[in-house]
Amino acid sequence: MVTRQRRDRRAAAVGGDERSVERLRRLAYLLDDRFRIPGTRYRIGLDGLVGLVPGIGDAATTLVALYIVLEARRLGVPLTKLGRMGINVGVDAVLGAVPLVGDLFDVAWKANRRNLALLLEHLDAEGQARHAGKRQPPVGSAPAPGEQGGLRWPVAARRRRHSPGRR
Repeated sequence: MVTRQRRDRRAAAVGGDERSVERLRRLAYLLDDRFRIPGTRYRIGLDGLVGLVPGIGDAATTLVALYIVLEARRLGVPLTKLGRMGINVGVDAVLGAVPLVGDLFDVAWKANRRNLALLLEHLDAEGQARHAGKRQPPVGSAPAPGEQGGLRWPVAARRRRHSPGRR
């Protein structure tokens, strides 16, 4: 029997995960895609703009990018994907530190958006695996007592067709 406290904790964890993912989504957007360059279809974020400040800019955006990786770890992303996320941040930090060329690289690489995609890919696969384990009733079967919905009309039609009074 699941106690009410456990149920509330589970609901809070699921809601907390959704809030975390939404927060990470907004952060990646802010860092990589917040502003559109007028007259073009390219977008830049604070990562590209703050990276223009020598030394401190790239260090600050790297720390914020590492927050996304740490949050992904908390959400249960496997070590292989965390490694890929770390490589994305590392490449952004090292190549972004090169004067002028690094600033152009920051605009093009978008490590935070890549890391968010890896996180969402993991959560999507985890959600599909969780739902795949649930047994689905056969098509046309009546729902169990107490269940809502289901496809009742094929069962009712089959009963009418084979009822003893009709031939």
